[in-house]
Amino acid sequence: MSFATSVKNEITNYETLKSESIAELSAFIYNNGEIKNKNIVISTENKEIAERILELIEEIYHITLLIDIKKSYNFNKNLIYILEINKKQEEILNDLSLKDNSSYLVIPKDYIMNDDEEKRAYIKGIFLACGSINDPKTSGYHLEFLVKNKEYALFLKNLLNEYNLNSKILNRIKGYMVYIKESESISDFLKLIKAYNAVMYFEDIRIYKDHINMTNRLNNCEQANIEKTINAANKQLEDINIIEKYNNLELLDNKLKEISLYRKKYPEASLIELSNIISVETNLKVSKSGLNHRFRKIKELADKIRQDNKEKI
Repeated sequence: MSFATSVKNEITNYETLKSESIAELSAFIYNNGEIKNKNIVISTENKEIAERILELIEEIYHITLLIDIKKSYNFNKNLIYILEINKKQEEILNDLSLKDNSSYLVIPKDYIMNDDEEKRAYIKGIFLACGSINDPKTSGYHLEFLVKNKEYALFLKNLLNEYNLNSKILNRIKGYMVYIKESESISDFLKLIKAYNAVMYFEDIRIYKDHINMTNRLNNCEQANIEKTINAANKQLEDINIIEKYNNLELLDNKLKEISLYRKKYPEASLIELSNIISVETNLKVSKSGLNHRFRKIKELADKIRQDNKEKI
């Protein structure tokens, strides 16, 4: 079972007030229903969703739906559950704000989402009908809805962004995709539709992945620091070698000679490590900044030798 399916199965199990059920049905039927021979036809591959929609319609409108189960033509060979409403069609379409007299509506009227709970129920209905979410364990963070037209996509985007979910729109061949990428926003969405088990799973994976990413970043920083230290030490050794090559060691004072010997003895040590080694072995406190100053003096002399012997080097 996919993560998206488990989320949908979870949120089909909650009881809702009648007004919330109407909001959920309005969203679901708009996005996953069609009119055939004046009947309202709803289809889904998810058995739990089919049972949920069947229960809500029969409970609210006191009618019996026609039910058909067919095999999908897709490679996965899933079953398709087809629900057909052949009674009270006009009443249901008008009640769910899918139709206003003779005109079909894209955006539902305000009464469908009078309060926060009804808005959440409506968003839940859209997710059940056309939403998908990646499993955070196997892929990147991604939540999307594939809707029919641009007007509805803008409506959905604005509705989601009332909850600061930072949703965006992409034009697709078969419609418009409203999507959310940020992991925190996806987690907030799962809370919004009351998929609390999914939230716990999602957060566990997110925390683990964040920990791994932080560890990798720290390892990368540590590796970068090691490489930086080695490169700096190699340049210091090059400066010392050029001074030795042209017999200019006598130009160095005792402190510079000492630091040259220690750098050659400990070629991979950082300045902090080198300062500790020298302090321990000589009983004289030498700071990192002090070593840095001495190596700058050595570099100045090495650069002068390079300039004076430019043609020979």
